Amino acid sequence: MTKSVSMLFALIGISFNVGVAAQNPTATISNGQVKATLYLPDAQKGYYKGTRFDWSGLVSSIEFKGHNYIGPWYQATAPEVRDYEYRGDQIVTGPCTTMVGVPEEFASVSRTPLGWEAAKAGGTAVKIGIGVLRKPDDKPYDHYRLYSIVDGGKWTVKRKADSVEFTQTITDPQSGYGYVYTKKVSLTPGKAQMVIEHTLRNTGSKPIAGQVYDHNFQRWNDEAPNPDYTISFAFEPKVTDVPEGMPLAVNGKTVTFTRALKDRDAIRLTPDGFGTNASDYDFRIENKKLGIGWRATADKPIAQVAIWGIRTVFAVEPFITYDIQPGSEFSWKLVYDAYTLSQ
Repeated sequence: MTKSVSMLFALIGISFNVGVAAQNPTATISNGQVKATLYLPDAQKGYYKGTRFDWSGLVSSIEFKGHNYIGPWYQATAPEVRDYEYRGDQIVTGPCTTMVGVPEEFASVSRTPLGWEAAKAGGTAVKIGIGVLRKPDDKPYDHYRLYSIVDGGKWTVKRKADSVEFTQTITDPQSGYGYVYTKKVSLTPGKAQMVIEHTLRNTGSKPIAGQVYDHNFQRWNDEAPNPDYTISFAFEPKVTDVPEGMPLAVNGKTVTFTRALKDRDAIRLTPDGFGTNASDYDFRIENKKLGIGWRATADKPIAQVAIWGIRTVFAVEPFITYDIQPGSEFSWKLVYDAYTLSQ
């Protein structure tokens, strides 16, 4: 990028992330079948410095048999954008939405950071995977809003050839919350499989209760959401009413696109029908044109699930519930399998 072009983008408030990924700290892991690249948490140089998603385990690419399951779905970012918006042919994201891959977000029972309701303006609250946030005013919490991070805690990263383990330690005496959070992303030897293991230990004086979900951004080989994709669940998703014009069809356990998403199309469904067993946390995404699939399972039950998408990306977002008393810990595991449709 030339100096004049850089100055132009600076003047209009847009910064490109796609072309400067090499400047962000990363780690690449491989097991001979799958290769994954992850962004590392870094308050100065990190890819993500927002206050919505967990900073650890941010997978920027997963390569399998010449295919890539993850890719950027936006063209630019701008600090004044709340979520995302369209500017001409571009999709521009805000600082809290700029994300790819399988990011996770934690929220309390009231869908806020821990201690948010009790804190006064100027006080603090805790967002797991991010740190201690300043509550600037009495406005309702908005996860698209960028808040000041008072204390990002201590991050440690352990890197191996086929895994990366992240640990964050947070203590906030003002709110009474504290935790030690460990997240390990590993590739299973001899399998086209990625495993994400989590442990959250409550070291504070108050219970930690809420939900965590995985956004599961899907953009395979830069293919837009279209009828070549199918989403299949272990349970039969119950949708009371698909809004008129939404290009989705629900048939038994399968959800399909009736046409390619384009322009400013947006989809969102929140199906029911799952039970209380972990076996229902099991969904497959397949693309008949590319001849590949992606299966996601977990060892905890689904609390709720959403299907979301726009013209460049779609996602299946399952939620898991936790309630951790002081001195206790909670662990959960997500497993992702890549495969060819001939399998």
